Amino acid sequence: MANKRAAIKSLRQTKKRHDRNTAARSELRTLSKKARVLISENKKEEADTLLKKLESNLDRAVKKNVIKKGCASRRISRLRSAWSKISAKK
Repeated sequence: MANKRAAIKSLRQTKKRHDRNTAARSELRTLSKKARVLISENKKEEADTLLKKLESNLDRAVKKNVIKKGCASRRISRLRSAWSKISAKK
């Protein structure tokens, strides 16, 4: 355990940030999985609303340095690409 007050405070801050970032990543993972399921089931409208929410959350995560900008961009691109393919099939 840390001895100095500054080190103890640093540990508290690190734990708080870790918990917040873990929760944010978990939420992103959940939304991504739901979006992939809706896309595979060809549910265009529901997938579109969920993708908008996911894009918003990804942008927020980038802003808060939870994930990197390229990672968010890549996820959005791949999901939107898959979404456009199912909408073109109908």
